[in-house]
Amino acid sequence: MKITAIETILVAVTSDGGRPLDASRPAWREFPTLLVRVDTDEGLSGWGEAYGYGIAPATKIALDQIVTPLVVGADPGDIAGIGHRLNRLFHYYGRNGPFSFALSGLDIALWDLAGKVAGQPLHRMLGGAARTEIDVYASLVGYGDAGAVATRASEAVTAGYRHVKLHEREVAYVAAARDAVGPDVELMLDVNCAWTLEDALRRADRLSALDLRWIEDSIWPPEDHVGLARLRQAGLRISAGENVATIFDFRHLFEIDAIDVAQPDVTKIGGVTEMGKVVTLAEAYGITVSPHCAGFGPGFLASMHVLAAMPQASVLERVYVELDAALFPVCVAMDSGRVKVPSGPGLGADPDEDVIARYRVDA
Repeated sequence: MKITAIETILVAVTSDGGRPLDASRPAWREFPTLLVRVDTDEGLSGWGEAYGYGIAPATKIALDQIVTPLVVGADPGDIAGIGHRLNRLFHYYGRNGPFSFALSGLDIALWDLAGKVAGQPLHRMLGGAARTEIDVYASLVGYGDAGAVATRASEAVTAGYRHVKLHEREVAYVAAARDAVGPDVELMLDVNCAWTLEDALRRADRLSALDLRWIEDSIWPPEDHVGLARLRQAGLRISAGENVATIFDFRHLFEIDAIDVAQPDVTKIGGVTEMGKVVTLAEAYGITVSPHCAGFGPGFLASMHVLAAMPQASVLERVYVELDAALFPVCVAMDSGRVKVPSGPGLGADPDEDVIARYRVDA
């Protein structure tokens, strides 16, 4: 079997944006998803996803103009070999950013294809299925208002979620959510690197009192691993991973006891191959893995399969918005805070071609 073509497709499905308070506030009104389709001379295709949003056009150029010419004609079953060669070749372009995202999308597509060739779901290709359902947490957008945060967090719990993540910067807003959902719901906080280390340390006592499952990407810059370790020493449960570039950066975080929870993103870190390495390394260090996942495409599906094959159960991020259409309906089907792991070959689902046609932005 040979790779005959690689196509990148940028799709932007619209949403309710998490229902912000007013139209002037930033909101996730659409979800740009960069799909990667790998075609073969035997008629099979694999689907992947490279991290999208505002960086998608740059990643698309990297895939279309630089990566694809080097991969067409290769054996799609040589997933490790392709990844190794391309990582070595492109290292001087940077180990985080469009090229890493591009190789992530390619890797996911090749794993999807490998599962289809074998007639096995991805989690079986990764060694088995420890579970058939995955707990998901409601990842709320940022509201910057205590009342809105409390209302949306309560709505998520009523909808069946037992884990809720906030994107806020003020402790008072987090406290409002805790009061609204009560003590039995796991509450997490993502600061999106908004604080300095000093800012975070000043808030440490108040945050500790709110019993947060973790505080994510708490300080700027995200590469300040020593700063994260100091926060953990202050008694906070720390998570990071969305902005971590390689397994070697994760190793450094683990070695200095900087985090409690590792959050690799399969569409950024290098696909399923590199995600699996992070999972194994984290297990050796006794670190929980809870993947970062800010979309509803092949990256969400791949993350489900990885979690299904992990020895210990964990939770998966699910952005708390209502989409106007679903590229992969299985990604939005949720029951009592859980999603079913697809059992079909590869990722277990292909995208809805009608949705692609309606929301494609690069045609």
